Amino acid sequence: MTDVLREALGRAAEKLGAPDVEFVLERSKDTGHGDMATNLAMVLARVQKTSPRAVAAKILESLELPPGLVDKTAIAGPGFINFWLATDELAASLRAIIGAGDRYGAHDYGSGIRVNVEFVSVNPTGPLHVGHGRGGALGDAIASLLEWSGHQVTREFYLNDAGVQIDRLAQSLWARVQEAVGRSAEIPEGGYHGEYLRGDAARLLEREGRAFADLPEEEGVRRCRVLAVQAQRETQDQDLASFGVRFDLISSEQAIYDRGAIGKTLALLHARGLTFERDGALWLRTTDFGDDQDRVLRKSDGTYTYFLPDIAYHVDKHDRGFDRAIDVWGADHHGYIPRVRAAMRALGYPDEFFHVSIVQLVKVLRGGEEVKMSKRSGEFITLRDLIDETGPDAARYFFLMRRADSPLNFDLDLATTQSDENPVFYVQMAHARMSGIFRVAEIDPDTVSADVQLDALPAPEDRELLKKLTAFPEITARAARELEPHRLTGYLEELARLTHGWYHKCRVLGEPPAVERARLALARATRIVLANGLTLLGLTAPDRI
Repeated sequence: MTDVLREALGRAAEKLGAPDVEFVLERSKDTGHGDMATNLAMVLARVQKTSPRAVAAKILESLELPPGLVDKTAIAGPGFINFWLATDELAASLRAIIGAGDRYGAHDYGSGIRVNVEFVSVNPTGPLHVGHGRGGALGDAIASLLEWSGHQVTREFYLNDAGVQIDRLAQSLWARVQEAVGRSAEIPEGGYHGEYLRGDAARLLEREGRAFADLPEEEGVRRCRVLAVQAQRETQDQDLASFGVRFDLISSEQAIYDRGAIGKTLALLHARGLTFERDGALWLRTTDFGDDQDRVLRKSDGTYTYFLPDIAYHVDKHDRGFDRAIDVWGADHHGYIPRVRAAMRALGYPDEFFHVSIVQLVKVLRGGEEVKMSKRSGEFITLRDLIDETGPDAARYFFLMRRADSPLNFDLDLATTQSDENPVFYVQMAHARMSGIFRVAEIDPDTVSADVQLDALPAPEDRELLKKLTAFPEITARAARELEPHRLTGYLEELARLTHGWYHKCRVLGEPPAVERARLALARATRIVLANGLTLLGLTAPDRI
């Protein structure tokens, strides 16, 4: 209905000499101001230098709406135009929800667009911490929203398995192997001290035998390099699976080097005249493409900076046929965005190809105090710690209920409380209550017809709930376009509030037949929308709590 009304307003603006004008059409927060409101008159008045209310009147004179869409219009305040939806439109919306079922709210505007969503992509040097969990929840939800909008999505994990950090991991594991057989050994400077490596060493010796510890150090460290990465990846995959996060593809940084992609990328940049030599180093002219300074690709000692393999990796994404590359990065990489974007522009890629969603830090609280240490990691709270304490649903929801680029205080006490104060419990309980209505009635909700009379919904709570359900497609479309899953959590909490209020104030079973049928249909529609929203976020929609 929003698209139909928006198109009609656009045609009215064109008649008044303002084609392609940008305006806002949104749901009214105050029911006294109708169901929808637009600022189109005020936008046109600024251009035409006339009274907004006079322009609003002209818009309404020119507005051609399909029958049964709007019941009433009014000009309010400085020139807002308010719309009240007709009963016929609400009845059609109820039928649309029940007819579409688990596809209600889906879109196809992304059809034919291939998107790579790369997230988590942590170094395989230790357990996942809560920050990785927030990035995992965000990336997976973004991917789901894009799929819901018709995009062809690949979820990708970029394995940082090259570089000095892997060497230090191997040396650290070798030291734990020596400790495990009673020998004195020191973790190298910059190495890894977490307790998880003691467990890895014990399992390694159990599998390989005591003789493994007697290998020459160079050979032992070389083998530990492979085995340590393998062990950490297995643990990370197990934790992500428990968290409900899956990947379609694991890409390797080492593979970027092994298949010669670094050299090919350098040759490509050089052929475009984008590189230059200075002070014995090779630089990229990123200042020509929006960066605040040029960047080094190859240092004076002949080694490459991290920037070059990152460029090669995104060239690889482009060469694989992706129209968009969406990366989820931690807050510490915020300053890295302009240089990568500049490199993509230098290569001639459109600006919409490369996008980064930043995930800010997570602070875990218990009893109002920050929890910093983990027995498992020795340094930080792991994702596994969090899942074990709160469950995956609560963890994912709490990670998603705030803007990703805002710091998050994760309240363990709240996340584990089964009360209305816990937002995920509140939303899931709303779904369980709708399911309970059908369980008590001994009716399969899928058999409930939407062919009912809305006049049989006598309470204002009936219509307010239905109007909120009709907003779901707009919410999912905006959340997908702006890559902001928190818009969906906010909507679900508002919907849950209306659902609980309706449940308490509007009896369903035992009412006159017409009222009972209409409210059963409304309960079915509410159950559908709650389930669809929870599923999009990667959460369960329980029938009982």
